[in-house]
Amino acid sequence: MALAALGFAAPLSAGEVAVEHSVFVEREVEAAGGRAARVLEPARELRRGDRLVYFVAWRAPEPRAESFTITNPLPRAVSYQRSADGFEEVSVDGGRSWGKLGDLRVAGRSATAEDVTHVRWQVPRQIALAGRGKLTWSGVVR
Repeated sequence: MALAALGFAAPLSAGEVAVEHSVFVEREVEAAGGRAARVLEPARELRRGDRLVYFVAWRAPEPRAESFTITNPLPRAVSYQRSADGFEEVSVDGGRSWGKLGDLRVAGRSATAEDVTHVRWQVPRQIALAGRGKLTWSGVVR
């Protein structure tokens, strides 16, 4: 599977905030003494079951005095797993409604990670004042 299927070819912008995406594959390699170690490699070729780590770096030309939102639609080839910080909201209906995964429903049942179509973060004013930051989330290639 090619990287283009992941849908992150160019930087995006959210108002004055520049947002850049990087995608890595988590691989297990043999380390010294025959032990296994996990490493991140740039995502070039992907296989079903590959574990992905997305880095979402944002940068404002000057520190922002107000909060803002960063939203990522998930590529169809990727199943959402989790965010590193736990402050994200997800959508299971194409971005029309948002909430914590455990609170959402799809067709009368509790939503699962497989149902997630978008993930977003509300960057609060205290963090926006820094002028830059990084968010991470993980997924698995379907």
